Amino acid sequence: MFSCVSSKKYKSLDTTYKKSLENEKGCQDELRNLQSQLGDLKKQNSDLTSQVDYLKKNSNQVLNALQDMSVLSSKQAESMKQSMQTLSEKDAYIKDLQSAIARKDSLNMNLVMNLKSSLHDVNDKDINIKVEKGVVYVDISDKLLFNSGQYTVTENAKGVLGKIANVLDAHPDLDVMVEGHTDSIPIHNSVLTDNWDLSVKRATSVVRILEKQYKINPNRMTAAGHSKYVPVASNETNDGRAMNRRTRIIILPQLDQFFKLLVRK
Repeated sequence: MFSCVSSKKYKSLDTTYKKSLENEKGCQDELRNLQSQLGDLKKQNSDLTSQVDYLKKNSNQVLNALQDMSVLSSKQAESMKQSMQTLSEKDAYIKDLQSAIARKDSLNMNLVMNLKSSLHDVNDKDINIKVEKGVVYVDISDKLLFNSGQYTVTENAKGVLGKIANVLDAHPDLDVMVEGHTDSIPIHNSVLTDNWDLSVKRATSVVRILEKQYKINPNRMTAAGHSKYVPVASNETNDGRAMNRRTRIIILPQLDQFFKLLVRK
């Protein structure tokens, strides 16, 4: 065979064959290199996919957290708004209440001044005008209004009640309670059963005078008797018992009228 191929041609074929082997080896090396790069790219892609998934997961958590915070902040803001509204309403109510009380106190002082002016000629020992707990009290001794052990108002006392009625008439929005009080000495006769009976009858006698003679609206008035049970002094002495025998006229605002003072204008 060698004899059939010239030396020159053999060398040429051999050179071509070697080049083919070299080219094949180069392709294999390149293929391996490409395969290695592909593996690296796959790994990078896997890493990037993991990172994307992680970011997606965390972004959802962050988004949910932000949404929760937004809801919480909204609820807190609404709660704070309601609290502030409540505080504002309470503050306004307190201011209105203070204003109403101040006006009532002013009314009471004006009432006391009018009563004292009208009754300036009455002995101070027989009548006492004062304000306690926002209410005006007029205490009248029994000897000024009644004879001993009696419940009929004397003629002289009717003039005193008339002066009080003039002041009451100028304040039609005020209620009147008349209380009868006695000392501790028991009483019993053909007309009176006991001190309860006497205290109540004295109170109703005063109310009748105010209504029938001086035209004070009976809807404004209440008559009550306390017998001996609300003393202002000791019943062990004559002076103490004299102080306890009294008729008390209490002048107080009508509750509905007072609450009207609280209405904001």
